[in-house]
Amino acid sequence: MIPYARQSISEEDIEAVNRVLKSDFLTQGPVVPLFENAIKKYCKVDHAVVTSSATSALHIACMALDVGPGDLVWTSPNSFVASANCALYCGAQIDFVDIDSVTMNISIESLAAKLKLGKIPKVVIAVHFAGTSCDMRSIKRLSDQYGFKIIEDASHAIGGSYINNKIGSCEFSDVTVLSFHPVKIITTGEGGALLTNDEKIADRAVLLRSHGINRALTKSDSQNKPWFYEQIELGFNYRMTDIQAALGLSQLERINEFVDKRLMIASKYEFMLSPIGLKLPELSRNKGSAYHLYVIQIPDISEVQKVLIFKGLNSLGISANVHYIPIHLHPFYKALGFQIGDFPIAEKYYLEALSLPMYPGLADKDLEHICFSLKTMLNQKLN
Repeated sequence: MIPYARQSISEEDIEAVNRVLKSDFLTQGPVVPLFENAIKKYCKVDHAVVTSSATSALHIACMALDVGPGDLVWTSPNSFVASANCALYCGAQIDFVDIDSVTMNISIESLAAKLKLGKIPKVVIAVHFAGTSCDMRSIKRLSDQYGFKIIEDASHAIGGSYINNKIGSCEFSDVTVLSFHPVKIITTGEGGALLTNDEKIADRAVLLRSHGINRALTKSDSQNKPWFYEQIELGFNYRMTDIQAALGLSQLERINEFVDKRLMIASKYEFMLSPIGLKLPELSRNKGSAYHLYVIQIPDISEVQKVLIFKGLNSLGISANVHYIPIHLHPFYKALGFQIGDFPIAEKYYLEALSLPMYPGLADKDLEHICFSLKTMLNQKLN
């Protein structure tokens, strides 16, 4: 079976993890800060706080921005549910902004129109879908005008760039969140990171990821009670281990290679699929993309036809996927009052979208098999 995504683990990665396994520290040792420093250097950002997952990073990002009951957070409906759940964890209300029909990212026009209605969110979470940055400069202009904070959910996008900066630099945001899940650009197994140029946000994130406990003792405390620590607020166990960080450090050394290979695969998909009337990602427009996903859209396809194509690919050993069921259409969110028709562009995109396999180790013969199989099924099912 050709998976829709998979990690790329080298002998160097294995050796990096083995070194930690043979060391004195498996959890909170010296490798976590080494990984944080490497991320800071790569993204050219002042602070990096690694976490147990991107979901936990999103949660403490909202908390570090003082999101709480009575606040409103907006995000894109075209994302995994974690992009919205993080606001609810804080007791805030969540709402969505429809997507742009070309980029599949949050629509600047829809965001501006919604802001003009007068109900201003505390935070906008801009999701960089499939590895391509949102129009962050325009979102920042609106932020300056209306006074909301910005979190970049860059779970798909480490290795990508925006206006000559690496995604994660936080030039146009307060916080950026990364994911290191195995299907992402680089992996730590599970893991994430919170990036910021604001020292206060970073300090609060460090506190929150480890039970709200402060170990930065005063001089008198350390002299009189060297075992001393204090819980300052209610935090969580959202820490990354040295084992995970060692894998992340090793993977980060190959990130440019990974992104280059993803771009090459996207170019081959475009060459083989462009003659058959699909809506494909525009490579020229997505110049800075990390190409986490390769999503095609099949215009005017019915749900029945899409299921047949999905199952047909699976029967031929090809694991496709769909990114994403719009968040507001999940039963939990429908129970909050959202309904079909609320965000029509995201809903139309979902009906037509299909994610094809995309990972650095995808072989040319497998790529050809995917494209040939898809073309054959489209001819059979749609003609």
